[in-house]
Amino acid sequence: MKFETFKAGRWQQRFQYKSFEPVPVNREWTWEDPTINTLLEAANRALGELNAFSLIVPDIDLFIQMHVIKEAQTSSRIEGTQTGIDEALMPEEQIQPEKRDDWREVRNYISGINSAIAELANLPLSNRLLKQTHATLMQGVRGEHKQPGEFRTSQNWIGGSSVADAVFIPPHPDGVPELMGDLEKFWHNDEITVPHLVRVAISHYQFETIHPFLDGNGRIGRLMIPLYLVCKGLLAKPSLYLSDFFERNRGNYYDALMRVRASNDMIHWVRFFLSGVAETATKGRDVFRQILALRTEVEHAVLGLGKRTPNARQVLNLLYRRPIISAGDIEEELGVSTPTSNALIRDLMRLGVLVEITGQRRSRSYAFDRYLTMFVS
Repeated sequence: MKFETFKAGRWQQRFQYKSFEPVPVNREWTWEDPTINTLLEAANRALGELNAFSLIVPDIDLFIQMHVIKEAQTSSRIEGTQTGIDEALMPEEQIQPEKRDDWREVRNYISGINSAIAELANLPLSNRLLKQTHATLMQGVRGEHKQPGEFRTSQNWIGGSSVADAVFIPPHPDGVPELMGDLEKFWHNDEITVPHLVRVAISHYQFETIHPFLDGNGRIGRLMIPLYLVCKGLLAKPSLYLSDFFERNRGNYYDALMRVRASNDMIHWVRFFLSGVAETATKGRDVFRQILALRTEVEHAVLGLGKRTPNARQVLNLLYRRPIISAGDIEEELGVSTPTSNALIRDLMRLGVLVEITGQRRSRSYAFDRYLTMFVS
């Protein structure tokens, strides 16, 4: 199928509405547009540079966890949650009661990402894996009664209050299993020569068009991207997440998806997607460089703490995973006494590593502010 002659699907008349029935995507794809080749080359180069950092940085998993938290917070924010990245790092009891529903959605997303990535060691990217992740995403939050972990059996819609005024109506539920089966075959079809980044671009469009779940489709569809890249060996670690790019270009993102459905314009969508991969991978590479420079600086600084240096280095490793902590966290993680924990906090504050962020006399929290800032911008 050539992008230039692609027909995205057809509108099917239902009782009181028309649903969009997309064509299957498990086929050969070609294009004449030379811009796609140029963007594909740039995206692959940037992705390779990002992946190189994940292979050479010691203890890379310490830093990957912050990428996961950032992705969970940003992807959930696209769907309307109001949890900040600092709040995502805090325990539930420190979250204002009226914000805890949003907080739980973000924490579920973190659990879903971590579980899905771990499961890739045993199970390739598949509908089964997406369903498992969706069940985790929906557990105990808004949407928990909307068939968690199962493809929908009723009609859904995007925008508006009902099918009568919807912006877009995905395919009828009867066609969802077959369309998702076709998409899964597309991921693993070795008989076609479609570059992986083009394949995952088409896959994200197709997933969001099918909208196979009653809720959580945006988050699962965005998570599918790093799952595909890790599954296919383009990334050794899940270090690329496009939610930040999609959110900063939200209008263009939704417009590009709709242009495929309305005008068969797959070229515009693939260009947009590849630009996002290149920009996000480059930004991720730069963050890793900043992390390495900061790590070298703070490791050198704690060498002057004498016999407390080993404990201080353990606290630093904790901070790379959880840059907001309390004295109790240090006691629990390191197995040290309260006086020792407080002494370590004082040392790290004096060295400019930690700052106190609550302004309280009791139950204080401290942030590795210079590190946290890298994931806020």
